[in-house]
This record gives sequence, C-alpha cells and structure tokens, in this order.
Amino acid sequence: MRQETSFTGTRVLLSSTSEVGPATIYVQSGKVTRIEHKYTTSGATFDAGARLLMAGVVDSHVHINQPGRTQWEGVVTASHAAASGGVTTIIDMPLNCIPSTVTVEAYDQKRESFADGMWVDVGTWGGVVPGNAGDLKAMLAEGARGFKCFLCDSGVDEFPPVNEAQLREAMAELKQDSGMLMFHAEMETGATVDRAEDPTAYSTFLNSRPQAMEVKAIDLVVKMCREFETVPCHIVHLSAADALPAIRAAKAEGLPLTVETCFHYLTICAEEVPTCSTEYKCCPPIREQTNRDLLWEAVLDGTIDFVVSDHSPCTPDLKLHPCCGGKIAHGATEGDFVSAWGGIASVGIGLPLLWTEGKRRGLSLQDVVRLVCEKTARHAGLSDRKGRIAVGLDADFV
Repeated sequence: MRQETSFTGTRVLLSSTSEVGPATIYVQSGKVTRIEHKYTTSGATFDAGARLLMAGVVDSHVHINQPGRTQWEGVVTASHAAASGGVTTIIDMPLNCIPSTVTVEAYDQKRESFADGMWVDVGTWGGVVPGNAGDLKAMLAEGARGFKCFLCDSGVDEFPPVNEAQLREAMAELKQDSGMLMFHAEMETGATVDRAEDPTAYSTFLNSRPQAMEVKAIDLVVKMCREFETVPCHIVHLSAADALPAIRAAKAEGLPLTVETCFHYLTICAEEVPTCSTEYKCCPPIREQTNRDLLWEAVLDGTIDFVVSDHSPCTPDLKLHPCCGGKIAHGATEGDFVSAWGGIASVGIGLPLLWTEGKRRGLSLQDVVRLVCEKTARHAGLSDRKGRIAVGLDADFV
C-alpha cells in the first residue's frame, strides 16, 4: 500500500459552500482519505502556508488538436500548459483533430494517442455532424462525455454543421440515453464582411458576426430543448448578452439548458483590441464593454452556469500576425482579422484572469470554485471525482 501523504495550509477552501480556513488533507493512491480542520506542519508533504489551497480547475472546453494537427498543439503541451495554471482536468473538443471525433474508431484513436502524453487528466467530447447519428450511442458507451455540434461553418472541413433536420435525428438518438448535446450557437443572418472597411481593424471582423447570429441560434436551441426534454442542452462560449433574456426564460420554464462563457469575454472588450492584433480573434467574437458588463451580471446571478477557456491554438502563420516575421502565406494580409484563424490560447491563465477581474465585481473565492471547478466537473459527468476537496474524491489541488 502506498504511503499516506499530506497537504496543509492556513487558507484551504474545500468547496463552494465552505469557508476559507486551516486544514490538512491526507492522500493515498491519488484519493483524499481524510481531512483535519487544522494547520499541521509536522510531517507535511506539502505546506501551502498562507497561499490558497483549493480544488484543481476543471476546464471542460479545450481544443487539443491531437491527432492530426499536432503542429497546432498536442496533448503534451496542452496538458502541460493546463497544469501550469492549476487546471488538473481538461475535456477535449471533437474538432480540429484529424479525424474528427465523430465515430467510435476516431474516439479510440484519439484516446490511444493521448496515452503517453498527459500531464493532467483528460476526457473527450464526441461530435455530431451530418450522417453520424447512428454512431452516438456507441460513443457514449465507449466513454464520450457528450457531444458538440455546429449550427454554422466550424472553420474546418472535417466538422461540417448540422441543419435542423439532422439535429432532430441526432437528438432522437440521444433522447433514449439522456446524452448531452452542446451547441456552437451561431447561425447565419446574412451579415457579411464589408470589403470597403480595413480588414486589420477589429471592428471590421466584429461587425460581420453580430449578436443576432447567436440570438437566432439560441432560439433554435431552446425550441429543440423543449421538444427533446430529456436531452440536456448546453450553449458553449456565449458572447452575446442579447441572448440572455431567452436563456433566462428557458431556465425559468425548467428546460434542461446550461450555458458557459469564456475568460476572454469577461476580461477583454472590443474597444481595447488593437489594430492587427489577431491574437484576439475568436468566434463568436469578443464584444463591447457594455456587453461584457451584462455577461458579468449573468455570471454573478447564475444565468451563466460556468466559465471555461475555449483554448484553441494554431500555428502563428495562420493568425497572419505581424510577429510572424514574413512567414505568412503569399497573398495574405498581415494582421487581417477577417482571414486569420479564430481561436484564443488560454488554458493556463484562466484562473488568475477570472479572479483579477472578478474580485472587483464582487466575485468571491467560493464563486470561483463553483464556476471553474464544481459546475464544470458536473457538466463533464465528473462530480463524483472532481471539482471539490472531499474524502473519496481525486486529490487534484491547486
């Protein structure tokens, strides 16, 4: 039997319903075996002193890109970056890898490719694309945490969007097993890029992805959630505050709907994005300060259930960034927001971002644990193992 180890500190936060105080946590074989509510340095394996000791962060929205696009990033660097920021569990999205995780074979291939490279615990979402409804039950049985779909172009050819008829087919399959479906909630509204505007100005890109795209998609999600009431529905990376009334109404109705937003939507606003700074591009886009304030209200009142990174890296040349030193494809415009890859790489920095911005808005440490540990663990089906510090749960700490 492995020897018992201990972690102690004067400021330990066990869960979102606990107070910060002294505690010593005893661990054996990766599980918490007992907790004493006192600070004990004698024989302690790790002494946090006056630093906060809390449950490790669970980031349930990460794009690792392995297998197939490891030049963008792979499981070694993604999970290493996560660990550096206190993220002890990441759940990988089904696109950007090749093949996309839309069959049991692709799911198994991804899992096998991760085996020797994980610095933290890693789970995997499956995907819903046209024609794969018959694969969903088998993927659930194999261990997929749930499924993601797009209602607009995903940006990668291997993961096409679904229409309402295809969505209904997939949800009919998931209904029997209460399998969760997650939505990239944007739909085309006819908005286009104004070619007369400067593509290196952030406003040119922002104006091409109006809030109406999210509102239209979320109206469809609510409709489908109501029709397939045993299928939990989840809206990923909400950026549009205009959709909050529909979300609040759906929740008041008792529909099984949850919503996440991202660190970047809560800490950056469109007015602050410099010209040519394509590292800020993502879809849906970072919006104005007034929108950010409304998202924060929704986080604090519980309308938005939790916060994730939507970590989505790529090679520097795909960002068309001025820092690439000429390594940009011929004919491309340096700093072009319209043509650059959309994705923000932030898996290791979410915790300090959330706390730095949130504490001035009234966010408590208990809120932090709720938003990035407990609720994300529950979303991924891991609340029996992750998200808080308790006897019998995994010893994942930061």
